[in-house]
Amino acid sequence: MMAGVREPIPAPRRSGFTSSTSAPLYWCAYGPVGAPRLLVLHGGPGADHEYLLPQFLDLADEYELIFYDQRGGGRSKSDDRTPVTWQLLVRDLALLINELALSPASVVGYSWGGMLALLHALEARQERINAQPARLALVDPAPLTSRYRKEFDTEFARRQQAPELCRLRDELASSGLRSSDPARYRQRAFELSVAPYFAEPSRATELTPFRVTGRVQQSVWESLGDFNVIRDLGTLRCPSLVVHGREDPIPLASSQAAAEALRAELVPLDACGHVPYVEARSELFAALRSFLRRTSDSDTE
Repeated sequence: MMAGVREPIPAPRRSGFTSSTSAPLYWCAYGPVGAPRLLVLHGGPGADHEYLLPQFLDLADEYELIFYDQRGGGRSKSDDRTPVTWQLLVRDLALLINELALSPASVVGYSWGGMLALLHALEARQERINAQPARLALVDPAPLTSRYRKEFDTEFARRQQAPELCRLRDELASSGLRSSDPARYRQRAFELSVAPYFAEPSRATELTPFRVTGRVQQSVWESLGDFNVIRDLGTLRCPSLVVHGREDPIPLASSQAAAEALRAELVPLDACGHVPYVEARSELFAALRSFLRRTSDSDTE
């Protein structure tokens, strides 16, 4: 696995912390003032927005992109040991949308962020809150039922045991880098840990490194219990798009079922795993631009 050169991440045009949430959440904005605004939700749970960068900034020529670090990760991490639940993350999202005057929000949700966007939309509809998204684009959303989650866990574990990855992990362990060059060791360990998400594992070198707060990830998934998000998606009424890499360890069937329930277009990406903004960058952003332009009238409805 040859290391590639990652692109630098530019500073945001503006940034800040929320004041309406029970804990301050970091947010930032890229792109021109006055452009249509997109709220981009990162995956995890327990991660942060920076691993979507710089690639997602391809959209910043035409849109103002709003990112934030969800509670418990990145710059929104704190010493508070209160368990983070999906309900708390949904509440945070609703408050952030209101505070930043994004409603009705155009949402792009990646991985767990796609599932969070759906949970927020379903809660808003159930409570009859006027907070339905204007439009919703899901990029390789997290498994949307407990069964699909188990299938993902099994497939990811199988990929982790691929002979080439085992060889590379053994090579790293015996390299001496851990003591001689800790930074390089950590980078290499990160690349090997995320390689199973890719159709071509060597592309992992192009992903901006990130950390997941384990206790947050665990508490959120535990709070979901035996979940089935797909079951209620037919109640949502907003223009939607689902994009999914065919080689994603998350079953394509999960996104197919979601697209059917949402009456949404499904765009499968060939030779692409869970990180299409790295492996299928031009195809992903072409699909997103087409959908966003096609549904732009929904912003004013």
